Amino acid sequence: MALTAQSFISTVTKPAFPLAVRGEGAYIFDKDGKKYLDGSSGAVVTALGHSHPRVLAAMRAQLEKITFAYGRIWENRPDEELAVRVAALCGGSFDSAFFLSSGSEATEAALKFARQLAVARGQSERYKVISRTPSYHGATLGALSVTGDPVMVDLFGPLMTPMPKIPAPMIYRVPAGYSADAYIDHCADALEEEIKQQGAETVLAFVVEPVGGTSTGALVSPGRYYLRVREICDRYGVLLIHDEVMSGVGRCGAFLASHYWPGAAPDVVTLGKGLGAGYAPISALVTSSALVDEVRAMGGFAHGHTYVANPMSCAVGCAVLEELVDSALVEQSASMGLYLREQLEVVRNRRRSIGDIRGVGLQMAIEIVADQATKESYPFEVNAPAQIERLMMERGLTMMHRRTGGGQFGEWFMVCPPLISTRDAVDQLISILDGALEAFEGQSGQRACS
Repeated sequence: MALTAQSFISTVTKPAFPLAVRGEGAYIFDKDGKKYLDGSSGAVVTALGHSHPRVLAAMRAQLEKITFAYGRIWENRPDEELAVRVAALCGGSFDSAFFLSSGSEATEAALKFARQLAVARGQSERYKVISRTPSYHGATLGALSVTGDPVMVDLFGPLMTPMPKIPAPMIYRVPAGYSADAYIDHCADALEEEIKQQGAETVLAFVVEPVGGTSTGALVSPGRYYLRVREICDRYGVLLIHDEVMSGVGRCGAFLASHYWPGAAPDVVTLGKGLGAGYAPISALVTSSALVDEVRAMGGFAHGHTYVANPMSCAVGCAVLEELVDSALVEQSASMGLYLREQLEVVRNRRRSIGDIRGVGLQMAIEIVADQATKESYPFEVNAPAQIERLMMERGLTMMHRRTGGGQFGEWFMVCPPLISTRDAVDQLISILDGALEAFEGQSGQRACS
């Protein structure tokens, strides 16, 4: 039967996407049978690859039981089990979890939880949420209000309540007059300065990606930055929220990226992406029962969606975490990440268009430049990432790229293969990437690509 209608996404995508028909392990196959290595796990989601038997079995089993139980009426076992598993892996004071469907929803829930907590404490004047530029915390309007992307603000700003921003410590290129170390300290100090400028009594929270996602190309800062942020938030009574929608669930070689800096633990953490590993929409707000009790005392959390604590999604989350533990995939992410970085360094030494390599574990990124010495990007109209992406896909590799703020912060590819990746898969990724960059550099990268 011929299709006479179009998915909306296909009408706004240029050029047209290939049609995915099957996934197996770290690979996706198109309608013609061509095989692609999933080099960035989609949008850094498919941590277990595709068609994992343990997850498929859990989905079938849950289908035979119940797929929906409205959270305002029912409790359900997968929700309870997943909360226990998440709390155990997060550790510390994180013993309460609230499950939603997307990273954007998790951000919205975290902001609402922080606001309700402030009201419960008699601090109703607190409502401002500080975040960084660049940053990404979701696509819904509340999440966009704390997302630091000038292009998105220009487009959707009239619909949002603007929130204060401070600079992210993007140290590949630092402003004139700063060393990298000095700029990191400046960015940490900027949080305290912004709190004072806004009026500490009005500042509700600071939200930050401990390891950057697509907005900063896997930015990682030294431990002293995170410790300084924690100390400032404590001094002014500001809630610290870590957005680990991308970096959490083992992606960075620890269950939470914030586990790398134990003295800088947040009050609230958001999870997503890898929690469902692409098998079902699920995300989480995770915090302490002590904070939840304060909100409960004023009548409970005034927030929810239709699919909150959905039993089908929670069953998937349980299977994902079970596999993560049983197959030691967090540890594999750490070790394979070291190998991936080593191989990316080899490519950088051979290809002039890789300027920087950032990240930790299997959340890595390469920044694309026209000149390694000056760190200059290609002209915007060249659209180097799109050209390189096309060359990769011709060779059987998909990899997500981004030009945050219209390219003003740089251009990069997220190199984030599934956590199940072997050395052979990494070697294949590196070989295709190297060949695509060689072809791109051979054509000088000067032809514009839409």
